[in-house]
Amino acid sequence: MKISTYLSVCALCIVLHTGCSEKKHSYDSTDSANLSDMELIEKGAYLIENMGCAHCHTPKRLTEKGPVPDMERWLMGYPSSDSLPKIDSDMIGSSPWVLFHPDLTAAVGPWGTSFAGNLTPDATGIGNWTLDQFKKAVRDGKYKGMEQNRPMMPPMPVFSNIKDEDLKAMFTYLKSITPVENVPPSYRPPSQ
Repeated sequence: MKISTYLSVCALCIVLHTGCSEKKHSYDSTDSANLSDMELIEKGAYLIENMGCAHCHTPKRLTEKGPVPDMERWLMGYPSSDSLPKIDSDMIGSSPWVLFHPDLTAAVGPWGTSFAGNLTPDATGIGNWTLDQFKKAVRDGKYKGMEQNRPMMPPMPVFSNIKDEDLKAMFTYLKSITPVENVPPSYRPPSQ
């Protein structure tokens, strides 16, 4: 994939990050080493929201204010009950264009088709994950946080410099939210 395509996807994610969350958490940045579980959850919520995780991992519903996160499906990823519309293969392939599902939970580009994963604590999401797996997924971009697995695909960014205490807070928060049973489709290489 061309670096310009990857940078375009990253720029789009940053633009989308600027406006779409209904949840609003604040966090007073203090020493993370001695935080209680409730403080970790609060910090994790703050990080998840401000890093824009919900923009791709939460389906949207259309309102008079435009698309907003569907709080009933918070962080459940691409809905397994949905199907993508037919895509003209001439619009992708080696083209610099990227197509997004209307609720931003799926993306199609030169890398293929990627679907946002389920980040809830259900077994179909990260319910069986360890903190180390979560770190490897977020920091190293490894699918399901396992070294032998394929890399995660765009538009998922890699946060290689994120601190251990921030990852712990994010993971603690994600383990505290409502579990949603949902198995998003598997990544599809460009030829499928």
